[in-house]
Amino acid sequence: MTLDGFEDAMDIPVYNIAGQVVDHVSVDAAALGGKPNMALLRQALLMYEANKRVGTASVKTRSTVSGSGKKPWRQKHTGRARHGSRYSPIWVGGAVAHGPQPRDYRQRMPRNARRRALASAFLAKAIDGEVLAVDALELPEARTKAMASVLKNVGATRTCLIVLAEHDGDLWRCTRNIPGAAMCTCRELNAYDMVRPQRVVFTREALEQFLNSQADRAAEAAAAAASEQAGV
Repeated sequence: MTLDGFEDAMDIPVYNIAGQVVDHVSVDAAALGGKPNMALLRQALLMYEANKRVGTASVKTRSTVSGSGKKPWRQKHTGRARHGSRYSPIWVGGAVAHGPQPRDYRQRMPRNARRRALASAFLAKAIDGEVLAVDALELPEARTKAMASVLKNVGATRTCLIVLAEHDGDLWRCTRNIPGAAMCTCRELNAYDMVRPQRVVFTREALEQFLNSQADRAAEAAAAAASEQAGV
């Protein structure tokens, strides 16, 4: 991503299912934080990736290897090295020293920080021209082939994320078998899902819903800051 030629207002193209540009939706960058906060976005991506880790890798230590604790042979006068247990890490079939144990990799971020990271992700993708909208995602027939044709028409030929205003079972079934394609609603959208694909395809309704929610949060934050300053 580059910020060269960055402007406070951007236009997101709106396509029909035939791939023709029929309109544009104006995006107020100020309502999304002005410019992408790349440090915050990176922190959010690390959090989402860490939260996907299972952390179930486990090995047996000396205390968990089953068997007798009897000394293999007496301490002295055998001509062999002294040993106290056949379950030492240096023995075949023994325990593992300093091996992995189950752990929780989860990280947390404040809700407002996650929201700002999502706004930064949207801005970064929009600046690179990787965000577009479809006027009405109404397929002639509920088939995977029809959805793949629409994505090809709008230029989402590689990985893409389709964002809907509300869940649609038919559209989800048409999308699930397309390689590299995923679908979610505005409420489920996060910075990690936004950044990963090459294209982010909103429906017009979903894009307006997303921008309105971001504008409302920006207004609430501004009002809270003004109130706090007035109280001081």
